[in-house]
Amino acid sequence: MPFPIINSIASWFLKQRIHQIELFLKYPNEVQDELLLNLVRLSEDTIIGKQYDFESIRNYQTFTERVPVSTYEELEPLIERTRKGEQNVFWHEPIKWFAKSSGTTNAKSKFIPVSESALEDCHYKGSKDLLCMYLNNNENSEMFLGKSLRLGGSSQIYENNNSSFGDLSAILIENMPMWAEFSSTPSNKVSLMSEWESKLTAIINETKTENVTSFAGVPSWMLVLLNRILSESNHSNLMELWPNLEVYFHGGVNFEPYREQYQKILPNTNFKYYEIYNASEGFFAIQDLNYSNDLLLMLDYGIFYEFIPMDTFGTPNQKVIPLSEVELFKNYAIVITTNSGLWRYLIGDTVRFTSLNPFRIRVTGRTKHHINVFGEELMVENTDQAIAKTCSQLHCEVKDYTVAPIFMKNKEKGSHEWMVEFKKPPEDFALFEKVLDETLQTVNSDYEAKRYNSMTLNQLKLNVARENLFYDWLAANDKLGGQHKIPRLSNQRDYLEQLKNM
Repeated sequence: MPFPIINSIASWFLKQRIHQIELFLKYPNEVQDELLLNLVRLSEDTIIGKQYDFESIRNYQTFTERVPVSTYEELEPLIERTRKGEQNVFWHEPIKWFAKSSGTTNAKSKFIPVSESALEDCHYKGSKDLLCMYLNNNENSEMFLGKSLRLGGSSQIYENNNSSFGDLSAILIENMPMWAEFSSTPSNKVSLMSEWESKLTAIINETKTENVTSFAGVPSWMLVLLNRILSESNHSNLMELWPNLEVYFHGGVNFEPYREQYQKILPNTNFKYYEIYNASEGFFAIQDLNYSNDLLLMLDYGIFYEFIPMDTFGTPNQKVIPLSEVELFKNYAIVITTNSGLWRYLIGDTVRFTSLNPFRIRVTGRTKHHINVFGEELMVENTDQAIAKTCSQLHCEVKDYTVAPIFMKNKEKGSHEWMVEFKKPPEDFALFEKVLDETLQTVNSDYEAKRYNSMTLNQLKLNVARENLFYDWLAANDKLGGQHKIPRLSNQRDYLEQLKNM
């Protein structure tokens, strides 16, 4: 077991970062403007830099006039050139690593470039800052006296010409500093296993005898692991197995639908939950306060942020704005320019700002993962919130769900069709259906307007999924582990029909 002095040294080292964080808190727009011009200067001699004449760009306005907003499909030809060995295409450093992401709306794999700068100044910096903020808020923490149980995706590294690709978690583990490996469990060998069921067994065997003080991973898959650990032990909750547990660092999916289930297996009222917002493209935001649902946008990770108001997204009136022009509580699609050479890249996520001083956000969903077939503008944030409230009222638990539209046909009005897998079902499914529909109306005024007197939308329709239906779909589509999930919301019926036919 590490000596207590390690905890003190780690705390001291990480807290030094607080002074740098205070700089971008005080001068957020200046930090972002300087960062953008630095990215432009570094890339003047790249192919994309010469295409848009980066050398003559001196301000944000010129940058926006020259460089278009791009999707992955539009950037793919340049990325493929680099994957085949060509360098200095979109970033001045050699790109050796690509984070493979299947996405959740497209079966085609994406290969997101990951530079050395992004590894050090974004992904690892974000991980250290997360610890920094937690320790700063919890000075009596003894987290470093034990180990962090980490759960990454099912991961392999593949060689391709002069480059390598794999899940982001595999790339991070492959390149992580020694101190991070020393303080984590399971071993790198187990963490990088690909076959999900074998991996679960190996993780349990390695971690059950460790002094685990924290968790890190995606809530849905971490819950599968923790429930498996409890079912194979003689303990009624995790505090009995690991009495020094104090915090769970989570991200990847909205935590609210899982909160009650975690509180049952982690009954310690002092146990803390810290959320992060990261992706293959970068590390973006961190919960910086205890017991908060808001995430501090990190502005000095080599990422320049822009935003598209969702009320104009995808329309001829679409407008892209810098951080200095965002407003509270509006939904925005995120556009990023990064230190891996993604220029004005539409990442596909949506957020809303809960604070402008400092800039704090909540992730609300995906640009493609919402339902707006009937003008209802239903976001994942709305459905997650409605599910949580309905479950609390009816004393039940939801394991997973997805929603699709029932399109209008002839004179029949439209509605939403839900597929819900329960961990603890309600006593009355018809009542659940009714309460969920009413709760959705309280959290989304557009849905309420369309439901008024069933003017446009009829009451939602509930399908009760058989046990492990969502798990079986993911297994059948080779998507077990990591951040894979069936989209919560879709404007099409593809996912719902596949589930109904399984």
